[in-house]
Amino acid sequence: MADNPKKKFLYVNRKAPYGTIYALESLEVVLIGAAFEQDVALAFLDDGVFQIAEGQNATGIGMKTFAKTYRALGDEVRKLYVERESLSERGLSLEDLMPIVYEDENEDYVQKPSIHLVDRAELARLIGDSDVVLSF
Repeated sequence: MADNPKKKFLYVNRKAPYGTIYALESLEVVLIGAAFEQDVALAFLDDGVFQIAEGQNATGIGMKTFAKTYRALGDEVRKLYVERESLSERGLSLEDLMPIVYEDENEDYVQKPSIHLVDRAELARLIGDSDVVLSF
């Protein structure tokens, strides 16, 4: 019997974190996929870059802030791709994003960043290389 390689799942996040259910639903689906050991990656573009911005507080709009849950992805989801142009267009930089890391077991559990800045062309390639793309 031949090995059945894992399918690559890419979850594309384009919406702001609050005001719709898209961001929270995406995060929940990613957590479920990671629990079932899927090859999971996330992409943040357009207003989706705000989902992982540092210092979020949604109490003023009567919602619970869920952004810190991205840090719980830790060792299960190591590939968070952020489109450089979307950050720039919104006046943000890598330093404005939450520090999301994983521990690399191949290097004595050194913490490494999970966030990878990519340009639009690279993001298009990542989407094309994925087996399953879900957009939120």
